[in-house]
Amino acid sequence: MSGVAGAFLCASSEPSSRVVDQLKKMIPTLALRGQAGVAVSAFMQERGIRYGRAFQSDDNSVRIDCIEQEPRFRPHVAIAQIRSRSCGTGDDGDVQSIPSCHFAIALDGALVNAHELRSELLAHGPLLDTNTDAELLLRWIERSCEREYWRRGLPADYEAVFRELDDRIDGAVSALLLDKNGDLVAYRSRSGLRPLETMRASNGLLLFASEDCAFAGLEGETQQLLPGSIQRVDAKTGGRVDHTLNSRGCKAKLCAYETLYLGSPNTSVEGHSHRQTRHNIGLALGRLVAERVQAEPLLIPPIVSSMPKTGGPYADGLFDSLTEQGVLAERCDVVATQFLERTLLGRPRARQSRIAQKYRVSESAVAKRTIIVVDEALIRGDTSQAVTTMLLAAGAKAVHWAIGSPPIVAPHYYGMGIHTLDELAFWQALKRLPPELRTQCLRFHRMDPPALKIIESNIATAIQAATITYLPFRALASILANRGIDLSPFTLEMPTPAGRQRADRNLKALLAALPVNPGLRSAS
Repeated sequence: MSGVAGAFLCASSEPSSRVVDQLKKMIPTLALRGQAGVAVSAFMQERGIRYGRAFQSDDNSVRIDCIEQEPRFRPHVAIAQIRSRSCGTGDDGDVQSIPSCHFAIALDGALVNAHELRSELLAHGPLLDTNTDAELLLRWIERSCEREYWRRGLPADYEAVFRELDDRIDGAVSALLLDKNGDLVAYRSRSGLRPLETMRASNGLLLFASEDCAFAGLEGETQQLLPGSIQRVDAKTGGRVDHTLNSRGCKAKLCAYETLYLGSPNTSVEGHSHRQTRHNIGLALGRLVAERVQAEPLLIPPIVSSMPKTGGPYADGLFDSLTEQGVLAERCDVVATQFLERTLLGRPRARQSRIAQKYRVSESAVAKRTIIVVDEALIRGDTSQAVTTMLLAAGAKAVHWAIGSPPIVAPHYYGMGIHTLDELAFWQALKRLPPELRTQCLRFHRMDPPALKIIESNIATAIQAATITYLPFRALASILANRGIDLSPFTLEMPTPAGRQRADRNLKALLAALPVNPGLRSAS
């Protein structure tokens, strides 16, 4: 998980602090895309590129060290990368700047074929500082420019450089590249999995961001950078030119996690609001939950609670749906967080420690109450298990989970930090089933309702919940119809060739290792 933001002053030839000020306003709006730190790079004529780090306070104010501390450094362009722990940061979460005398880069996404690209570069000489995909891309671009242009005294042809790059990489990439002349190149790879929005604002700034929520409060022309394309902005004139790259006819799709989880509720993509989409999912989910609530009438209405930061629109939709059907319930969030950082990424032990520190029961009124916790996805099950345990320890009568997506059956190699099948709650549940039931569940998004109920029951038992209700795949597909969303988390049908090969290898290995007589082991 990561994000990018950029600001380019094109209305005046004079440098201005407005570029840095605008970037400081954009960074908090993208904070949920990664909390390990924010790397900032800025350029001013005759002073070159400066590197810094952004720090966000509790009141959302931002300061940028090494850049703001030099009063005479007033850049005309600045870019930021909002980074997660999977982006190559140290154990302390500090952002590591990428040293280069030619470029600065901000990257959102991940490379599936990073190993192949690194091997290709090593074949041409020693390779340093490539612990992250951003560093690897930076070195690849440098080598390409040196080989084709710089050694002959020619300016780099970025259209040709990125055309070759787009043909070589497999993965999900949206990036901002700042060169030593102050030119800016925005790039979105042909897969289209990671978005990149632009705005020519009325205040004279050209803006770039992973989500259009970063443009809140501004007026101007917005557009989404097309998959398999670049936009180059000239440092001297502020003029921009779009180039479509040779994309080999790849059918681009936006990652489902952007719509369901990663993107801010305040973001819209091609006119579709994430908040409204999630509310609609909650409405559909509420119709299923209502059947279960009505089947077991309660003396005291259940509490509908969202998971903090992400589950709110889902819970609002579910509550509205229950109300429409005449089901009495109370809408009250009873789970709170101690800090903002998401716990999806990282090694298992470190993640579990952060989960235990992050969540707390925020309401004393949960005693003897039935709680319906609404969330957008259940991935590994460790967060839901920890929250269930907390609520039961606080005296809750029962905890039910309502999940705004189908079971997640696939890893995600494109920047979400989910690398193996075995870590997913679905596969842990599948291991505990007898072979004849496994066959039904291995149809994934095509499994019959009875098979889905078996998975729900099995995972509910593992996390000590009374029930789990998933949104059926058909319902999700209907809500997202005709939007070009990649639904591979629920189908195991990866959107890129290297992703498909990797998933096929993982699936084959896991199926070969399944026990013949599964026991009743608890979920990891």
